[in-house]
Amino acid sequence: METLQVLGWIYLGLSIGVITSIIVLGLFQAGRVKGLEREIGDLEFKNRILRGENERLSKRGKPQPRKRRNWKKKPVKK
Repeated sequence: METLQVLGWIYLGLSIGVITSIIVLGLFQAGRVKGLEREIGDLEFKNRILRGENERLSKRGKPQPRKRRNWKKKPVKK
């Protein structure tokens, strides 16, 4: 009977330890996750700005064609 009582206390201690470790790890990771979410938001904002800049620069149209040079015809030797 005493071994059963000892096993019960071990089981209770392990279950309480697991629950508290999950809670503590969750609290430690909450700040890290919040920082990563903030960084993702900043990167999405920069992406939107750069995408708009890229669209603005790509709507310039065709470049102006180069002017032809007026070469003087060389006299043909006879």
